[in-house]
Amino acid sequence: MRTKTLKKNKINVITLGCSKNVYDSEVLMGQLKASGKEVVHEEEGNVVVINTCGFINNAKEESVNTILDYMQKKEDGEVDKVFVTGCLSERYKPDLQKEIPNVDQYFGTTELPQLLKALGADYKHELIGERLTTTPKNYAYLKIAEGCDRPCSFCAIPLMRGKHKSTPIESLVIEAEKLAANGVKELILIAQDLTYYGLDLYKKRNLAELLEALVKVDGIEWIRLHYAFPTGFPMDVLDVMKREPKICNYLDIPLQHISDKILKSMRRSTTQEKTTKLLKEFRAAVPEMTIRTTLIVGYPGETEEDYQTLKAWVEDMRFERLGCFTYSHEENTHAFNLEDDVPEEVKLARANEIMEIQSQISWELNQAKIGETFKVVIDRKEGEYFVGRTEFDSPDVDNEVLIEASKTYLKTGEFATVKVTEAADFDLYAEVI
Repeated sequence: MRTKTLKKNKINVITLGCSKNVYDSEVLMGQLKASGKEVVHEEEGNVVVINTCGFINNAKEESVNTILDYMQKKEDGEVDKVFVTGCLSERYKPDLQKEIPNVDQYFGTTELPQLLKALGADYKHELIGERLTTTPKNYAYLKIAEGCDRPCSFCAIPLMRGKHKSTPIESLVIEAEKLAANGVKELILIAQDLTYYGLDLYKKRNLAELLEALVKVDGIEWIRLHYAFPTGFPMDVLDVMKREPKICNYLDIPLQHISDKILKSMRRSTTQEKTTKLLKEFRAAVPEMTIRTTLIVGYPGETEEDYQTLKAWVEDMRFERLGCFTYSHEENTHAFNLEDDVPEEVKLARANEIMEIQSQISWELNQAKIGETFKVVIDRKEGEYFVGRTEFDSPDVDNEVLIEASKTYLKTGEFATVKVTEAADFDLYAEVI
């Protein structure tokens, strides 16, 4: 029989899901380290914390499978304890406790102090911005708000994350300064809805003022905006983007659909006309801006006509970056009351067709970049290439710039000026100037 008490616990944090979960795991790890705990990220450890995702079916399945894998490891004596936290745990705690009772404890998204206590650590309020980053050293996510007040019919986020709650500007500046001191050069601002930032604290949309404060942080060279909502977008943000070189000419704005009928059912508070006008205003204000969006196909009631409207609009708008997902029928959402009437194979065919169109658009836009020069940040070395990104690309989801390692030496996290020599659908090939 093993004696557990003689062995010092090593806590392994496993992160599933989106960038918000990455951030939450980093905060958890920072708190554990401050309490003197040995903590690792997705490595070997005898105590395991699984930070789950509960957003759509595929993510839920991955989370459940990961929990089951670690329950087997616990049974086999490879790990001693397994704790589960995050969105899946918040949303389905009673079901999980019933179906997988051997997990030591389940925690929701707002129960960090209780989770820390279970791990033998104290929650330290004074640790503003103290976290153990798990991303490459040159970039980090900065979560500027939690939760969401939007009523989108398909989305379960408010069930798991609660109402919108902005983090004060002063706290975010402190956090940015600490990240910069640790070598972070790029801040990726995330929230369920950047557009709403500040309304609860300052009684106005205050994203522009936050950006004005963050550009003053020494060491930060790029600031990138993720997940804005189209309704009520604060246009003064574009003035700051145009004026401040540190703000990347980049905006991630999930638009979801464009058929007026579907937008109304999705409760998006906008129309095709309003959305198209907004995008034209973006491009008029900041002509060099890259717009990234995400779309959903196969939403309940989406007819062939609705889909053709969306397809024609994608062809017309020529988004620089685009992702397309199939609709996931989520319990306790408004859309769950509707019949999930688009067959799975039709959803997949529509998503694939949209991505084929986008691939061609991306190829054409990339061909125009051959011979141009760009500032890139080097994220990693992979095989025979150094892999970098321009200001127009976010990590993991966007285009990359490949530079032959045999021709030059580059350091991860450093910036370089390159000239594009070749271009594919989603990648550029370049050489250092």
